Amino acid sequence: MIRKTLSASVLAALFLAAPAFAEEATIGRPIEAGSLHEGHLDMVVYYVPADGDLLEVTATFAPKTGDDPQRVVMGLADGDSVAFSMPGHRGPLYAFSRSGEEVTVSSETDMRADANAPTRLADGSLRAAGIASVGPM
Repeated sequence: MIRKTLSASVLAALFLAAPAFAEEATIGRPIEAGSLHEGHLDMVVYYVPADGDLLEVTATFAPKTGDDPQRVVMGLADGDSVAFSMPGHRGPLYAFSRSGEEVTVSSETDMRADANAPTRLADGSLRAAGIASVGPM
């Protein structure tokens, strides 16, 4: 009995500790678009080749309430990833990652307390975050 209760508790803790990715879109070609519709925001994303080996990723976030959309533009090198939430929307955390010519975007519904903190890349730099711009369209 104790073993079953302990196993169930461990399993429940693993599910609660892991972030819940509600939606995911993978884009494999320039100008090919993907979309996510998590929470109070709809998001459309695409990329185009940029200087060097960067892909310029553009994501447009439109509130379902009809407020003004916001656009984020960032350059991603192969292997880069970044995650953030949109200002004024404590809802989902959006994660962008690049592998080769594919860009994967996901929305995480399990927000962490530090979700609005700057996200560092695997190499410790803020390069992708540093070249991103957020603002109204």
